[in-house]
Amino acid sequence: MATLRIPAATYRFQFHRRFRFEHAVALVAYLEALGVTDLYASPIFQARRGSLHGYDVTDPTRLNAELGGEGHFESLAKALKGRGMGLLVDIVPNHMAASVENRWWMDVLESGQGSPFAGFFDIDWHSPKKALSGKVLLPILGGPYGRMIEEQELSLHLEKGGFLVHCHSAKLPVSIHSYPRILSLRLSSLEETYGPDHPSFRELWDLITTIEHLAKTTAVDAESARERYTSEEEIKERLLRLYTERHEIREHIEETLRTVNGRKGDPASFDPLDRILSEQHYWLSFWRLANEEINYRRFFAVSELVSLRVEDPRVFDASHDLVLRLVREGKVTGLRVDHIDGLYDPHGYLVRLMQRLTGSEDANPSPGFYVLVEKILGRDEVLPPAWPIHGTTGYDFLNALNGVFVSAGGVKTMDEIYARFIGVAPNFRETVYRSKKMVMDSLFAGEMHSLGQHLGRLAEQDRYARDLPRKELHAALIEVTACFPVYRTYAHGHELPARDVRYIAKALKEAQQRSTEASTPVFDFLRRVLLLEIPPGLAGTEREEWLRFLMRWQQFTGPIMAKGFEDTSLYIYTRLVSMNEVGGNPASAGVPVNAFHIRCGTAADRWPHTMNATTTHDTKRSEDVRARINVLSEIPEEWETRLRQWTRQNAGKKRIVNGVATPDPGEEILLYQTLLGAWPIEEKELPGLQARIGSYMVKALREAKVHTRWIRPNIAYESAVKEFAASLLKDPSQETSAFLADFLPFQRKVAHYGALNSLAQVLLKIAAP
Repeated sequence: MATLRIPAATYRFQFHRRFRFEHAVALVAYLEALGVTDLYASPIFQARRGSLHGYDVTDPTRLNAELGGEGHFESLAKALKGRGMGLLVDIVPNHMAASVENRWWMDVLESGQGSPFAGFFDIDWHSPKKALSGKVLLPILGGPYGRMIEEQELSLHLEKGGFLVHCHSAKLPVSIHSYPRILSLRLSSLEETYGPDHPSFRELWDLITTIEHLAKTTAVDAESARERYTSEEEIKERLLRLYTERHEIREHIEETLRTVNGRKGDPASFDPLDRILSEQHYWLSFWRLANEEINYRRFFAVSELVSLRVEDPRVFDASHDLVLRLVREGKVTGLRVDHIDGLYDPHGYLVRLMQRLTGSEDANPSPGFYVLVEKILGRDEVLPPAWPIHGTTGYDFLNALNGVFVSAGGVKTMDEIYARFIGVAPNFRETVYRSKKMVMDSLFAGEMHSLGQHLGRLAEQDRYARDLPRKELHAALIEVTACFPVYRTYAHGHELPARDVRYIAKALKEAQQRSTEASTPVFDFLRRVLLLEIPPGLAGTEREEWLRFLMRWQQFTGPIMAKGFEDTSLYIYTRLVSMNEVGGNPASAGVPVNAFHIRCGTAADRWPHTMNATTTHDTKRSEDVRARINVLSEIPEEWETRLRQWTRQNAGKKRIVNGVATPDPGEEILLYQTLLGAWPIEEKELPGLQARIGSYMVKALREAKVHTRWIRPNIAYESAVKEFAASLLKDPSQETSAFLADFLPFQRKVAHYGALNSLAQVLLKIAAP
């Protein structure tokens, strides 16, 4: 049984192939001398080869070999234990890598719904698109399918794992159902050459017959799936043996593969391969199609990360077996749960996790093992009190503390400066609203269409809603989601907490005021659905469909907020970018000191062991960069003077791209504030900044999605901004660069007061509960 260990001070290591367990062992004594009580580890389970972060897990039942595997992990655990230190490990229950290295995923691609792992992943097997019924959309092609197949970017091969489709670097499995088609393609030629009684022909014919008999088996229970898997593996081994040992069969298969793989310039020659691919349990498509037609839940809009169904006890057990063993053995003393908001039922998951960690059978177990969740809290939002955890990973503390160092009066002046500089009165709330609608249309169109279809089916079952137009239902759903003020609600069973009812009511009210496409009866019905006001006459299965809709919607409001707020709006609104942080409120005037004290008192009462963080691997800026930029709020008039001076000095360095002076005013502010915050202390580090600032600006531009995007980059615009940034630093001499002659004295002043902010932040982080 696990014991409760409360960390006093943690230090996070980002493990990857160049920083392994043995490197951490060498630093344990140093960490202890610093006063660190617990090592905080990034995910340590088997991930994609070369992964630099570990969140793309391919096998949660094994430790990552690139980090040193079991042996070196044992050494690390022993070193920590020897100094009385703990190990807090990051786990990823929401998703895995949709990769050829993921054996569970590969089995689903090979066997479809007949795979014992089909229920592990959050796949919609009943897509309204006929071609996707019973299949998984696989958006991995670099271009349209027809072009890719005729350019021989797709080809069939026989290898140790059986027949495989080569697609770039990926090798995709071929369903056993397709083997008879492949092996029979030129069977008559083999018979004519060697005769029907030739041993090679007879063996191949017998193999084809065996496969056809196996293909008729449709049972999908666990025992049948195991038997089927064993039979399929035997067939593959037998086929490979025949290919290796009988030259007649080898020649037959090689000629068959040459025929199947077609000839460039002869479109009809690719018909056999096209038919084989159309039989698979996956539907290959151009990667751009993912956002419109994806039929599995992803981590945000990342098609390479497929979501798990950990609400299923089988999936929970399989994906948590190793980490629970490490806890039982005392090697792991705490857990950080990644992306809790992605789960179908976060409360149910955390209860099950705590029960397995502590051995409790209580339906509401006390948190007897240290667990934190990565949860982004909105303004005035609190953690669900029933969750058996010790707190969050610290974004709430980060933003509260950062706000203390922002001058409220100075921020009001900066509002005016910002409006004058960009030429419009900014409205951050409106920016978030528009950004959320934009990402729903561009990144989550497929998910929102699926939810809209589901809502339409619910309306058909309701006598008062059956005549409501589907188009209006979909429009109302989009509006409510865009207006939703927090990441998600937490319906559990048929219960909806009172705070969530308030969030939904607020979103409905604003959505109805904004909407020009949906009528009042549509919003009335949507309100009943979201508040689980289920008609009493509905049958059990129909009642469950209402709940299922809400539970599914909850899983998507978070990603939409994340992409619309964190990864779009925070890069558009650049008044004071030190406030542009995950879980923050960039339009606020900071946090009054008395409000910070109240917040600390509440934390001491309710979540005394939560994590206090000032920087994470996901923050937009480091704590010291924010501390510097915050200084601008204390000297806003001086900031305006410098801003106008630099703008005049550098105006000639801008290029006109599509009629726009590049960078635009908001982007120029972002660049100057970034340089003030990130300017190196030592001159020898300046070349590193010069190399990084251009790449950072391109990332910021693409995230903002105003002039360029990740999906469709505007290379001309990006190049102009990179050139502008480079021109500012091209001549690093203060004596010969007019810009740096003005910039550097101001930067040194900002850096001086920023350093004081940084030290004060550290002190408060240590002292706060």
